[in-house]
Amino acid sequence: MSVLTRDEARTRAQLIDVHRYTVALDVTTGSETFDSRTVIHFTAHTAGDTFVELKPATLRAITLDGERLDPAALTENRYPLTGLTPGEHELRVDADMRYSRTGEGMHRFTDPTDGETYLYTQLFMEDVQRVFAAFDQPDLKAVFEVSVTAPEAWTVLGNGVATHTGEGHWTLAPTPLVSTYLVAVAIGPWHSVRTEHAGIPFGIHCRRSLAPHLAEDADEILDITLACFDRYHEKFDEPYPFDSYDQAFVPEFNAGAMENPGLVTFRDEFIYRSAVTDTERQTRGMVIAHEMAHMWFGDLVTLAWWDDIWLNESFAEYMGYQTLAEATRFRGTWTDFAIGRKPWGYDADQRPTTHPVAPAHDAVPDTASAMLNFDGISYAKGASALRQLVAWLGEKDFLAGVNHHITRHKYANATLADFVDNLARATDRDVHAWADAWLRTTGVDTLTPAVTTTSTDWTLTVTHRGSRPHHIAVATYDHDIAGTERLVARDRVELDVPADGDAAPTTLPGRRPALTVLNDADLSYTKIRLDAASWDTALRALSTIPEPLTRAVVWNAARDMVRDGELAPAAYLEAARTHLPHESDLAVVQGVLAFATGQIAGRYTSHEQRPAALATIAALCRDLIRRTEDGTDPGLRLTAVRHFIDTATQPDGIHDWYTSGHVPGGPELDPELRWRTLTRLTVLGAAHEKDIAAELARDPSATGQEGAARCRAALPQAEAKEAAWARLFEQDDLSNYVFTAVAQGFWQPEQADLVAPFVERYFPAAVDLAHRRGPAIAEAAGRHAFPGHAVDETTLRLGTACLDTADMIPALRRKLADQLDDLRRALHVRNAHTA
Repeated sequence: MSVLTRDEARTRAQLIDVHRYTVALDVTTGSETFDSRTVIHFTAHTAGDTFVELKPATLRAITLDGERLDPAALTENRYPLTGLTPGEHELRVDADMRYSRTGEGMHRFTDPTDGETYLYTQLFMEDVQRVFAAFDQPDLKAVFEVSVTAPEAWTVLGNGVATHTGEGHWTLAPTPLVSTYLVAVAIGPWHSVRTEHAGIPFGIHCRRSLAPHLAEDADEILDITLACFDRYHEKFDEPYPFDSYDQAFVPEFNAGAMENPGLVTFRDEFIYRSAVTDTERQTRGMVIAHEMAHMWFGDLVTLAWWDDIWLNESFAEYMGYQTLAEATRFRGTWTDFAIGRKPWGYDADQRPTTHPVAPAHDAVPDTASAMLNFDGISYAKGASALRQLVAWLGEKDFLAGVNHHITRHKYANATLADFVDNLARATDRDVHAWADAWLRTTGVDTLTPAVTTTSTDWTLTVTHRGSRPHHIAVATYDHDIAGTERLVARDRVELDVPADGDAAPTTLPGRRPALTVLNDADLSYTKIRLDAASWDTALRALSTIPEPLTRAVVWNAARDMVRDGELAPAAYLEAARTHLPHESDLAVVQGVLAFATGQIAGRYTSHEQRPAALATIAALCRDLIRRTEDGTDPGLRLTAVRHFIDTATQPDGIHDWYTSGHVPGGPELDPELRWRTLTRLTVLGAAHEKDIAAELARDPSATGQEGAARCRAALPQAEAKEAAWARLFEQDDLSNYVFTAVAQGFWQPEQADLVAPFVERYFPAAVDLAHRRGPAIAEAAGRHAFPGHAVDETTLRLGTACLDTADMIPALRRKLADQLDDLRRALHVRNAHTA
């Protein structure tokens, strides 16, 4: 397939304007393909040649201005349009299109619970070509008139209000000017909950089998949606620009959600089948707020080319966390961001594959390279940069600049330069210099404090390693009563750290504080260190710091020190063992346990040290379970139970939970906990195929199918591993979700010897698979099917040789490069603390 280059897009945008698409889809023609008929009205400014994109199963007919063209002229995904004359043109395309099982294009899913089938589109970047013919680039906006023929009992959702005209025919209201990648339909026997607010129809939709679960959460989802909608109308001058607002929770969705105008699609794991924590509900709320921000920033005003995708995502990410905190009961969003989301950006920014938040034009020459920038830098780092901008600029001036931007470029396209110019109009600060320092550079700065004292005062000096200016807060704490460990807030000062040097010394009266924390409130994007005395205090009293966001900043400092080889993994675990049993913020508990389980026990400790690391985590989880016996904190108890299951080294205790169906004192083992427990029992050799089959009979849902696939791949027998390997790399019939489940089950540290022969097989198999199945499966193969447990020089050598010699698609190359760098870091951490 040919990928679109920036130069080609620029040339085409100079040649043509696209006015209107009329798209007719018929999904009644079978289970493998659907009919797609497209009429495109466009204008050529001068005489010239161009092309339209399409990826059909069969191109039946194509005409230009009534003249039949030869379908055989289609080359890969491009049909040439030669000899265009200046003026109006009409292109008609009649094609047979394939359904997808990988979450790309028109995805088709049959629910194993009730046999119902659902279809939805995901057209991001270049997948509109899998559904209808298009001039597929973001700066050729057009009006879209879409109609759908579907089974009579089904419902059709789209970017505009849908009207059922009888006999399975639906028409969608014409859109305003939008980009091709934002067109969307969702088709099937949806269960829907509808309301109206501010004169606009709102709806939430899911599979029928999930209707009882949606009923439990519909009020919360709608309350968050409407509260954020009202808050955005307070922030933005422009009113909501579309005629309706539907949120469809769809199966086997690759992303968290997609900002299609008027029809946001979400992964339907957000319709919870099992118990979840309040932090997980907060995450769902943040995603709702994030996608709604895109209606203005991304949909109404759209990037001109994919080098500015960060601006869409960073803005929505910042607005999602900020607006949810302002408009709903979820006030702790920035704590969750600090410890649960921001490390994604820190990690990505320290790999060789890092890139500026706003990459240079020549760094995104085509759509394949653009896909690689959907990472922790475009989301977490970009949102952090905008949060720092707001701290430096002030929210009033920031929103004034944003509103200038939206008003000037509505229904059109804009660039980073446009955005910065519009911000500059709202302030006398040098926003252009700020943008150069923050958005055009890579890497993570580090701020390190030093404290000196006299008999009457103390002085803070901050050493700056990096190249960006920082406007930060510094918080200090003392013990509340001499001789106790509990901390109380003392001084809080704001500090400017210049881009080209250290901060000016700050002198304050009184004795030296017990604890000094840089970047309090996490307003900037930087690693911090603690001075020696503060670190000693933190080790003794971290859980008594009054503000959870400050505790998250300190935990992140400890995390960074582990990753940089400055703090032994065992010391981090001991701090967690000491303080998590007393931690009151659930996001902090979840963030620390995730790092302890996934990275420290999973990668940073050797095979011989792993049992001790798991035992430490299990012990602190036991403490949390005991602490919550009175039922006062079910979310904390659920988190502790999950991690206790995941870190079990002996099957007896969790086997008793599984057979009884509950944890003593609660909770009951719902489907998520049952599959989690069965997976761990399978890994430990205490569950077998008959147990998996019985559990699948109990839960035959799509999630149950994935759970069974994960467990079968985790069976500790050679024949089970060979069967799982064949499913992953040879059979090519797995959906994206089942592929991920099998991959997650396959590699297990406890089975290192059993799976050792597959490590060498992985690299060529992944390369071949990616070529056959494309970017979505390539990303899953690089993320979930990589032998991450095999932290050794052999894996590094094999992977490096593959990167150096193999011809692989960009999506896989990027994932392997990242995985191998993480492996190098894990080896460094292990070697730094080898006894």
